[in-house]
Amino acid sequence: MLSLIAKFQTFGFMIKNRLQEEKGATAVEYGIMVALIAVAIIVAVTLLGGNLTNLFGKIACVNLKSPAGTWSDTAHTCS
Repeated sequence: MLSLIAKFQTFGFMIKNRLQEEKGATAVEYGIMVALIAVAIIVAVTLLGGNLTNLFGKIACVNLKSPAGTWSDTAHTCS
């Protein structure tokens, strides 16, 4: 009888350890996803950086000097 109880306890500990290992694997998976999202954001900002500067400049120019504000893409100035 004690042998059977010992086997069940061992089995229970094995299952408990297995479940705890899954938490670590899940954390690693989330870490990889966060890293990939960060890389995607960096690539997008790098590729669109100049266009975003001009876009926000135009928006600021129109809002500040509305309605006569005009944005110069080459000089990055508002007149």
